[in-house]
Formats: sequence, structure tokens, C-alpha cells
Amino acid sequence: MAAATLGFFSYGLSLELFVLALRHLGTARTGAYFSVAPFAGALLALLLLGEAPTWPLQVSAALMGVGVWPHLTERHEHLHTHEILEHSHEHAEPTPPDVRHTHLHRHEALSHIHPHYPDAHHRHEH
Repeated sequence: MAAATLGFFSYGLSLELFVLALRHLGTARTGAYFSVAPFAGALLALLLLGEAPTWPLQVSAALMGVGVWPHLTERHEHLHTHEILEHSHEHAEPTPPDVRHTHLHRHEALSHIHPHYPDAHHRHEH
């Protein structure tokens, strides 16, 4: 049971979070964040095990911080418009197996501002 618990938290949960981050943050940003994992482990070793903060660890942590800082502080937002969209819509509520409940669904045009990160799903012209 201890091995299963360790596996769930050290591999299963981290893999799930990694895949979600790829979807929502993009590959470059996720890679940058994921690369700080060894430093999180080193920090835990310093705090929990009393390990010494060696100068190579301090220098590399500072360089990693310099590299990740632009990702943490970047803000990108602008006004954009979603055009009118009509599609067939099927409801998720339970229906008898031989019944399909579909109807035309319409989204009106919508203009709004929200922050986002440049990735494969947010390509646009400025």
C-alpha cells in the first residue's frame, strides 16, 4: 500500500498535472515549469533533511529562477471576437437508449478580453 501511494503521488499525479499543463499552458511554458522539479526536491532536502546549500546548488537555482521568471511574469491579453457559431448540440443528460436528443445550438457573436498564453491553441494576428 505504501508503494502504491508513493507511485500515485510521485508519478501518477505529476503525470496528470503535466498533461493538464500541456493543454492549458503550452509546451514551452510547461517545460520551463517542469524543469524546476529537481530544485523543489533540493529545497525539500535542505528543509527536511538538513542538507547543506552548496554554492553550485545556489548558483544553479539562481540561474533557473532567472530563466523561469519571464514565464511567471508575462501577461498577454487583448480584445478578440468569437464569430456567430451554429452547431448541432446533443445533451449529456440521460435518455433512453433508442432516443437521441439533438437540436440546433447557436452562439451569438461575443467580444471580450481575457489573458492567455501563446500556444498551439491561441494563434492569431495582432
